[in-house]
Amino acid sequence: MGVGDKMENTGDKLGGKVKEAAGKATGNERLEAEGKGDQAKGGMKQAGENIKDAGKDVTR
Repeated sequence: MGVGDKMENTGDKLGGKVKEAAGKATGNERLEAEGKGDQAKGGMKQAGENIKDAGKDVTR
């Protein structure tokens, strides 16, 4: 996995946490849900990158 991919995935997770917290603080359920979705997206992308890395290790 490239460093850029890892940073992007972490950025998605952190941005999602910020959105979720802002949604909770303001009572905005939509923003809170978006934040949770962004966090999930970052986690799924990270898992995909981990699978690709594991495949590369097997073929070496």
